[in-house]
Amino acid sequence: MQRNVQQGLVLGMSTTAFTICFMVWMMFAVLGVPIKDLLDLNETQFGLLAATPVLSGSLVRLPLGMLGDRFGGRIVFFLLMLVCVLPIYLIGDAHEYWQFLVLGLFVGLAGGSFSVGIAYVAKWFDASRQGLAMGIFGAGNAGSALTKFLAPAIIAAASWQMVPKVFSAILFVTAVMFWFFTYDDKAHRVASSVSLREQLATLKDPRVWRYCQYYSIVFGGYVALALWMTQYYVGEYGFSLQSAALLAACFSLPGGVLRAVGGWMSDRWGAQSVTWWVMWVSWVCLFLLSYPQTDVTVQTIDGPRSFHIGLNVWVFTALMFVVGVAWAFGKASVFKYIADEFPDRMGAVSGIVGLAGGLGGFVLPILFGALVDLTGVRSSNFMLLYGVVWVSLIWMYLSEVRKTPVLGAKHSDS
Repeated sequence: MQRNVQQGLVLGMSTTAFTICFMVWMMFAVLGVPIKDLLDLNETQFGLLAATPVLSGSLVRLPLGMLGDRFGGRIVFFLLMLVCVLPIYLIGDAHEYWQFLVLGLFVGLAGGSFSVGIAYVAKWFDASRQGLAMGIFGAGNAGSALTKFLAPAIIAAASWQMVPKVFSAILFVTAVMFWFFTYDDKAHRVASSVSLREQLATLKDPRVWRYCQYYSIVFGGYVALALWMTQYYVGEYGFSLQSAALLAACFSLPGGVLRAVGGWMSDRWGAQSVTWWVMWVSWVCLFLLSYPQTDVTVQTIDGPRSFHIGLNVWVFTALMFVVGVAWAFGKASVFKYIADEFPDRMGAVSGIVGLAGGLGGFVLPILFGALVDLTGVRSSNFMLLYGVVWVSLIWMYLSEVRKTPVLGAKHSDS
């Protein structure tokens, strides 16, 4: 009974802490819009500003995952949150572009909490329930939607400078609560006799790099669009910041909270089956989202007639919702692969896979901005994502699907 209570508290508090860390990590999705106007940034500069926290958050995932394996997830998670509090607070006092970029690197450390927390939580549960447990923890991605609800309200009530100050206070309180309501089990740690080289040895496995590719779209794409969509709605459809953030949350919220469902589905039908269908749904939706707003003039027997072809805001939002749901399932299924195939090295492997996904979340917003600056077509970001999904589908088919029946498959043969 005591073990069940400990499992519940570890899962509940870890999920809460990760939600707040993700909320902080994604703050520039909203905060970046007034900063862009203040500093008169172009699209590429905005993309770099939004993506800078994602870069540092990605680069630290592997070392943090390994530290969690070695010293325990509880202490690493707690210290990580404390380290982020002051840099977040100082954003409210920044005035120059370079200051936002430097502080953004420190804020990004909060994003590294995933590789610590996912392994910390998974080790408290047996294999039959790990997919669901990791899915519930990963639902903390909904912190991206929390940013879109909370930050615009703070900006409307006070100013954009208050957002980082409020967020830093929330993070500090969360860190304290996490410490007092979680537990440590030394049996979950990697034995001290296991060397760093042995921990990293699994990274030579080609399966790890394949999972990196999958995660670069289901998580990297999710992060990139979560950062990008508020200003996309403002620019493409002319919404106010508050309305744009609310509509953007229609993508971010299901992309986070439904990850638990994806974990259950991966336990039930296997990681391969879920991931395969996630990629196909993404491919279809991104094809439709890629089509730019187009005016066509056709010569008819009655003279020229013009037609407009393009997605209105409601169809666009519905498609984004479907993509968010699919990627929620995909994020959970990728980590089910890892739990099944690398149970003794989850911290290291989840760290490198999380690193790949995070780097996708860093590079993609910059590429989004560059493509808009070069082409003038806002939907070019979806064209890029469509291509990335194609790569994943081809790789998955060649390495897994043609060797193993997808329906009902519990594991890949690779």
